[in-house]
Amino acid sequence: MNRLQEHDGWVRAVPCELSPPSLKDNTADVDRLLRGIEKGLQDDGVAIRFPLLKRVPGLLREYGYKICALLYDEGHCWRVMDLYPTCSDLSLYGLAIDMGSSTVVVRLVDLSTRAILEDVSFLNPQNEIGPDILTRILFASQKGALDRLQSLLVEKLNQEISRLAERHAIQTKAIVAVSAAGNTTMTHLFLGLDPYWICREPYIPVVNKPALLRSAELGLAVHPEAPILVFPNVGSYFGGDLVAGILASGMAGAEELSILVDVGTNAEVVIGNRDWLVACAGAAGPALEGGVASMGMMAGPGVIDMVRIDPGSGAFSVRAIEHEPPVGICGSGLIDLVAQLFLAGMIDLRGKFVAERCAGRLQEVGGMKHLIVVRGEDSGTGKDLTLSQSDIDALIRSKAAMYTILTTITTMLNVSMKEISRFNIAGTFGSYIDPQSAITLGMIPDLPLETYRPLGNTSLTGAGVALLSAAARDEIYRIRDRITYVELNVNQEFMNLFSAAKFIPHTDKSLFPSVQS
Repeated sequence: MNRLQEHDGWVRAVPCELSPPSLKDNTADVDRLLRGIEKGLQDDGVAIRFPLLKRVPGLLREYGYKICALLYDEGHCWRVMDLYPTCSDLSLYGLAIDMGSSTVVVRLVDLSTRAILEDVSFLNPQNEIGPDILTRILFASQKGALDRLQSLLVEKLNQEISRLAERHAIQTKAIVAVSAAGNTTMTHLFLGLDPYWICREPYIPVVNKPALLRSAELGLAVHPEAPILVFPNVGSYFGGDLVAGILASGMAGAEELSILVDVGTNAEVVIGNRDWLVACAGAAGPALEGGVASMGMMAGPGVIDMVRIDPGSGAFSVRAIEHEPPVGICGSGLIDLVAQLFLAGMIDLRGKFVAERCAGRLQEVGGMKHLIVVRGEDSGTGKDLTLSQSDIDALIRSKAAMYTILTTITTMLNVSMKEISRFNIAGTFGSYIDPQSAITLGMIPDLPLETYRPLGNTSLTGAGVALLSAAARDEIYRIRDRITYVELNVNQEFMNLFSAAKFIPHTDKSLFPSVQS
């Protein structure tokens, strides 16, 4: 038996030994095949498309009526994808895709062993049209533009799929299933659906729960009959990437109360457990991603992700990813840096530089104060890496927005922060963040450190889980239907909370008892 049969997969390889036709048994070839598959599958309701149906008589006789049927579960029936002479030597693969608006990540998985063979990431080629979703939506309304946006992504995916297959010495036709998660707009652009109404009242997507597609319908360079599972959206501003994150975190099946925070262009927050899920989103992302600071960069080699400052000597110690010479700083590193500056007394509770404590490192450029973090002789650029006062101000606004979003949604639900058992942080940001630094700044609540769980790329993880498990695939639709999305009204009360959170850690220091200033 092929190991594809042993798992809870929705893609199966089923061996069938059929009795040849005779004068006493003149059952039609396709009927004979389907009957044999249903017996081996121990399930009825098997269907076959016409192009493969035409090849059945020849294949049955070529394989001596001993065949291996590759199928996938469409929900209402099992669909035959292909026929092979044997299951024993069959090696089949799947792809999990995180369709980020900035970066796309593709994971190659062995469907038999469930082993992750490789992850490859690349800049979303749609960036050449515009780095933000809104620009792409506006561009898509032009003649031929929607097709261009889709083809940019699909062609780049096909290039990367081909390279993956070559590196692992497999045929692209051996890739027989795809699972993809992205925000609502990225889902539309991947499928070639018009995103026009996503950003216009009353903010309506074309579809929230796309049906399984065949790869040939999108032009993906894998098996032409490979099913493509696209994660469902909740609406225009809550996409399949967040549904994948909820699946990956396990919070939807837990008894205890959990929070999931995914920081991108926006900060998206989900709170709940196995009984209920409530979600919201708010603008708190760019500075936390490292995209606002003058030396800010996305996480990568040479990007600073950790900073320590000796409060006595004022000496700086920085760590760059892969231990390369520093070239910039990511969001988690920026949080570390500003938290350390506060603890060392180099900035005050408003986030303003304290000149006497920054001696030898403070300079003025164009009327703006800059702090030298890494001197030119030690940097990978040959130039000083500096943090400006405006960089800190932007971070303070972002951290205040984050804490205000968390405060608002928990207050709305009459939930105390202390009731949160698990605080899940998703994304690259979550992979590197030091929760203690974020608490010091007052960005996240002052909970025991073991409460915080960095989960990395939950969109990719969730897509991978659903690729391999029929139960997980079905669960994403249950998760989607259980989510209540609430709009955060930016009213006077919200602004009051925001203003109170624009200090380090907060105007109400009793909320952060572990922070010593």
